[in-house]
Amino acid sequence: MTRLLLLTSTAFLVACTTARTPPVKTASAAPAEAALAAPAEDSAELAAFFEAYDQAQLELSLMSKAYRGIVDADYGTWGDFSDAAAVKEHELDLRYLADLKAKFDRDALSPGDRLSYDLFENMVMRSEGAFNFRKNHYIFDQMNGAQSQLPAFLINIHRVTDLATAEAYVSRLRGIDEVMAQLVAQAKERQALGVMPPDWVFPYVISDSKNVITGAPFGPGDDSVLFADLKKKVNALSISDAEKQRLIAEGRAALVENVKPAYEGLIALMEAQQKQAPTDDGIWRLADGADYYNERLGYYTTTDYTAEQIHNIGLRETERIHGEMREIMKQVGFEGTLQDFFEHLRTEDRFYYDTREAYLADVQRKVDGMQAVLPQYFNTLPKAPLVVKPVEPFREKSAGKAFYQSPAPDGSRPGTYYVNLYELRDMSKTELEALVYHEGIPGHHLQRAIQTELGGKVPPFRQFGGVTAYTEGWGLYAEELGKDMGFYTDPYSDFGRLGMELWRAARLVVDTGIHHKRWSREQAIEWLKQNTPNPIGDIEKGIERYIVYPGQATAYMIGKLKIMELREEAKAKLGDKFDIKAFHDAVLLSGPVPLDVLERNIDKWVAEQQAS
Repeated sequence: MTRLLLLTSTAFLVACTTARTPPVKTASAAPAEAALAAPAEDSAELAAFFEAYDQAQLELSLMSKAYRGIVDADYGTWGDFSDAAAVKEHELDLRYLADLKAKFDRDALSPGDRLSYDLFENMVMRSEGAFNFRKNHYIFDQMNGAQSQLPAFLINIHRVTDLATAEAYVSRLRGIDEVMAQLVAQAKERQALGVMPPDWVFPYVISDSKNVITGAPFGPGDDSVLFADLKKKVNALSISDAEKQRLIAEGRAALVENVKPAYEGLIALMEAQQKQAPTDDGIWRLADGADYYNERLGYYTTTDYTAEQIHNIGLRETERIHGEMREIMKQVGFEGTLQDFFEHLRTEDRFYYDTREAYLADVQRKVDGMQAVLPQYFNTLPKAPLVVKPVEPFREKSAGKAFYQSPAPDGSRPGTYYVNLYELRDMSKTELEALVYHEGIPGHHLQRAIQTELGGKVPPFRQFGGVTAYTEGWGLYAEELGKDMGFYTDPYSDFGRLGMELWRAARLVVDTGIHHKRWSREQAIEWLKQNTPNPIGDIEKGIERYIVYPGQATAYMIGKLKIMELREEAKAKLGDKFDIKAFHDAVLLSGPVPLDVLERNIDKWVAEQQAS
């Protein structure tokens, strides 16, 4: 169960060249094969093995069942959030990896099964590194933590379709105090080890926690966020009024008797810890901080690049993008420096929306326009619909500016693009288009919905797993692909696209600056102010994210550069035989893979095209 919270809680050459980047690391030196083999070649025994692993893992991660749309006897429970549960999950992984090696001869497997074998080994080895540093993770911060994740889960994931699932909702409300007690105990343990987030984090956690227990039935005012959600879901059921009243009364009691004291205990802990919290920001301050950061960089990028190498890639890419931005400045006739143009974009009212409704309407127009063009660039399209939703009020102050939630494999939940409209001055009109293509289509929704819909073609751990450099690299690639597809006709929107790419290049600089070079929060904020056009609130929130989520933000640009490099290399080798739709299939139909595996998959696809 702790794995779910951690996961929900990430020199290359530019695209115009064809030279290869340095090799990246993997758990197995054996080459990966074709992404998908003909089913007749695959081993039914190996498929059963991976299915058994998936079922065993689900029994240890009950919330994952709900994300998949599974409703069973565990639907009203949260599972175990203790460190002992993390140990149990890790032991399960190691046991299954040992069994895989003992029971199956890799060389005798079909190409598709060899890839699954390699990816499983790689996944477990990456998890091994993360497990060894697990006690360096913050239990509660503004990006991750049960204070916001549990309510968000109940509101967005827990479906109430009948009496039983409504009772399960109430049961989960009853269980929040036990979950919180386990996590509070771990937060205290890590405090004793010297692991706490910086002092500025605590007001966010306290504020989000207070938001959850504000309003009825905790006190005066409108219904609290969870009470309103429970009422809405129960009242929509086709059951008797008496049953509805009973469920709402039981939910009210659970909120008062279980949820309120759980959150009050968390708030008390956060207020106490804030007084002792560190003022330094980077994880270099931890006892094994340097090794931990190296592990995080390797985990998220799937490379063996050092922090210094990643920092320098960021500086180089920043300089390149600045040059492209100056060309757009000339195009729109702006007189002044690039920094003057940044300030112009930050302060001019015309670059921002006055209402949330206007922002969301423009998002929908961009989604509709892209939807019409997708078949020209993709053979495989997602079946699941995409919906756009604003981030819920109880967590919008601390949440990121935009994020995506995958659809349920059974079709019961669409893919959802969440946009944070807490502060409209942080959400520039110039960035809207690129943000839609990244989080929606052809970005995360297209890639992750296709992945979710690979059931029966790949094992569950590939259908539902993730590799940040691949997934976020695809999202950033999708932003630039939008230009290839004929979008960004407004030069300011194209500048916004470059601004989004610049933001990911700058992340390489500030993430390594904070955690490797010992920059302060203020120093990192100032660097972004000088080198990006983003609004100040956006910059501050971004830096705060990178501080509590070390290494994750470096995966975007590293992954995008690799995908672009492989595409340009394939175009150079294939010439007129290059088919962008077939290339996209070669990338997408394996599901997420480490970057070295992606490279070998594309090399094999290119060789097949040359031979055909």
